[in-house]
Amino acid sequence: MTEGARVMSYADYLAFEAGAATKHEYVNGAVVAMAGGSFEHARLQGRLALRFGLLAEAAGCDVLSSDARVRIVATGRSTYPDLTVVCGDRVPAEDDADATTNPVLVVEVPSKTTAESDRGEKWAHYQRLPSLRAYLLVSQDESRLELFERAEEAATWTYREARAGASLPIAALGGTLDVDDVYGAA
Repeated sequence: MTEGARVMSYADYLAFEAGAATKHEYVNGAVVAMAGGSFEHARLQGRLALRFGLLAEAAGCDVLSSDARVRIVATGRSTYPDLTVVCGDRVPAEDDADATTNPVLVVEVPSKTTAESDRGEKWAHYQRLPSLRAYLLVSQDESRLELFERAEEAATWTYREARAGASLPIAALGGTLDVDDVYGAA
């Protein structure tokens, strides 16, 4: 368990979160405060929302900000990805009407403090979402996008990376994301 984490039921977490000034993740009973973001994190998040908004609209999907909670029922985790894309009707969690259980794409912009989790245990949780087709990691330190996409047989994931000057096809949205459009001028 994370140092300083509070332990409580999910119902108690929801009540606590409703009155909290900052966001918290729920990890198998542990409530963990989320770290604040940097200017670069916020800049990238905004640019990604614009780019994904255009792709999502064309695909009949919605882009949700980091205020949207995602509930991973299979593992008991709730988290706030940097961006979430839902196609079709949103399916709320049975125990949390504000949490989404059916994202098609999840985006994280890892920081030095979250990178290990975003690539490891949090990614393991996301893989348990049956609806998830793509997971995108967006570097704050260099022009680099990393995309994990679920293969058709749903048991395996493929990995692709794109850097400055390249583009990345996003099959889940039927479009392409240009690295230079995401990073733009600093």
